[in-house]
Amino acid sequence: MPATLRVALPVPLPTLFDYLPPAAGGEIRPGSRLLVPFGRGNAVGVVVATGVETTVGAGKLKRALRVLDDEPLLDAELMQTLAWAADYWLGAPGEAYANALPLALREPKPLPPLGEECWSLTVTGRSALDAGSRRGGSRALLAELAAGPLGATELEACLPGWRAAARRLLAAGLVERGERSPDRAIAVRPAHPLSAEQQHAVDAVAGDLGRYQPFLLDGVTGSGKTEVYLALIERVLAQGRQALLLVPEIGLAPQTLRRLRERLGVAVEVIHSNLAEGERARAWLRARSGEAKVILGTRSAVFTPLPRAGLVIVDEEHDGAYKQQEGFRYHARDLAVVRARALDVPVLLGSGTPSLESLANVEAGRYRALHLRARPGAVRPPTVQIVDMRAQRLEHGLSPTLLAAVAETVARGEQALVFRNRRGYAPVLLCHACGWHADCPRCEHPMTLHAGRRVLICHHCDHHSRIPAACPACGATELKPQGQGTERLEEALAARFPDVPVLRIDRETTRRRDAFEQLLDGLRDTADQPAKPAILVGTQMLAKGHDLPNLTLVAIVGVDEGLLSVDFRASERLAQQLVQVAGRAGRAAKPGRVLLQTHHPDHPLLRQLLAQGYAAAAQTLLAERRLGALPPYAHQVLLRAEATQRAAVDAFLAAACAALPPEHGLQVAGPMPAPMPLRAGRQRGQLLLEAANRRELHAALRPWAAQLARLPAARKVRWSLDVDPIDLY
Repeated sequence: MPATLRVALPVPLPTLFDYLPPAAGGEIRPGSRLLVPFGRGNAVGVVVATGVETTVGAGKLKRALRVLDDEPLLDAELMQTLAWAADYWLGAPGEAYANALPLALREPKPLPPLGEECWSLTVTGRSALDAGSRRGGSRALLAELAAGPLGATELEACLPGWRAAARRLLAAGLVERGERSPDRAIAVRPAHPLSAEQQHAVDAVAGDLGRYQPFLLDGVTGSGKTEVYLALIERVLAQGRQALLLVPEIGLAPQTLRRLRERLGVAVEVIHSNLAEGERARAWLRARSGEAKVILGTRSAVFTPLPRAGLVIVDEEHDGAYKQQEGFRYHARDLAVVRARALDVPVLLGSGTPSLESLANVEAGRYRALHLRARPGAVRPPTVQIVDMRAQRLEHGLSPTLLAAVAETVARGEQALVFRNRRGYAPVLLCHACGWHADCPRCEHPMTLHAGRRVLICHHCDHHSRIPAACPACGATELKPQGQGTERLEEALAARFPDVPVLRIDRETTRRRDAFEQLLDGLRDTADQPAKPAILVGTQMLAKGHDLPNLTLVAIVGVDEGLLSVDFRASERLAQQLVQVAGRAGRAAKPGRVLLQTHHPDHPLLRQLLAQGYAAAAQTLLAERRLGALPPYAHQVLLRAEATQRAAVDAFLAAACAALPPEHGLQVAGPMPAPMPLRAGRQRGQLLLEAANRRELHAALRPWAAQLARLPAARKVRWSLDVDPIDLY
């Protein structure tokens, strides 16, 4: 039998595939891309091993078509890390390797050039700008290019969402696209002097540059964690090494990019899913070549090659956005720690509200804790007040205390944020005559009324329905919205404060790529004029990392939903959210104030947060988890299944349960319906497996996971394994 190649293909199957080498011959090394015949077409895979012995019969073994790379695209460290990740998260190995490559590199095409995409005005474009013949995004782009050519990264920093305008202007001949070296001088803004706490944190991490050591930077909101990151990246650059900085959401990337560029004076590569695929591939390749010294990205950037790695940073490490919820279900924070160990560099996890998992790792001595307790530049921490809703007459869910506080704030020329983590106008449309309410026909959950778009939307499956003119059950026309979403709060506050701008910031109002940054820019001081009074109504998009110096009041409504959840992680999430949102208030010289509206003013979690802060509340939650043998003191794997018929789901889960190895020693919950048993028209169920020891859990589940695909009942369902699930839905 001739030597064969073992190849990872981007398919959701728990196996690798064997092929004969291409007829053209030549050296093939692991990490190279390979074009192979697969099914009725061709596929691009990654060579995992060469010269392997195969169990596939000689007559069935297909020959690979051609090698796509002169040298491996994935280096030995990434190949090793990806193999570990596929094994740990029990994922399809081909999906794990595919995640490491930008989409443009999963095609059988030549690699794009490493030069940075560059845009400039044509003569016609300059005339159009002078004549004022363009409006909106097109005019803004022409104005940015008037001073000279700009690279894609620079445009992303100053004009998020610029690419649609660029395509229009390119077609009209008003701009042209070229290429330039990403290596060029950039003006540097001087560093702020570090506080004693910040300097201590920088020195501690810098002392371990060149070797693996995980750190948890526990810093209250506004304490200057980003300044610590910048100072450390400066030291890494001085050693000629690379730094990777992960942020949880794309919305945080533009402002972080600006700060990095202004401070470091080097080109910063950005990698996230909203980038054009060619741009993303070029950034990835520049990192692979070592040309890119600083890489900023969201979850998927954790797979960026780092041949000269010096430091890995994960900002807002507690954020659930780091967990991939479809396909290959990895956690970018945990993978960043694994990569840092493989690269032998320190990894810094930063948060104002650290996850219980990271705090448990500090407790166990696996991570070193660093603390930032002071808020440089701030007068004092914001004052926090619980508003007891039981004794107050509410106006659209807003108490008189809250409305009075908003009025006082805008009267002083300052800004207020009313936070409600539920978008839409109202969560329920109800008939007052018979009690009917608008449910999603595919999920059997209430649909949210979006009054501005005049539509009912299911926030679970995105099903849209027209608003009925009359009740489908009794014919009455008394259909009333119940509850408050951000849209309804915006309407109520605009009516109450007609002379003050009321800005709603949620997914509905920030669909355009640049909309979020433009809204925030309009709230900040500029050289021309100070920030104006305004009322913001927002969801969790505003809870993270956004600095608005004139925002002095934060009012949080809908607190009770987190207090009454059955999810064992709900208290941790609520505490993190309350502290993060409260941290938006009073971040500059003006003192801040926070109001929490609740029907449960004496709830132990709220009282402890108020009296002792997040650190004490987190220790209480850790003690509860330890007592209940729940993560992080136990380890879970969730088997999910869904199908159009409930019987198919039940049959598969029963077969999966029966297939568990004898004497497995695991705690098994289920089979049982999922907390949301119907979603998008599909019946859902699950099986939860738990063990106190992670090694024992994986030892039992590895052979079992391989068996699942071979179960006859598996052909009738969609199923997935979720290792360390962050929710059970």
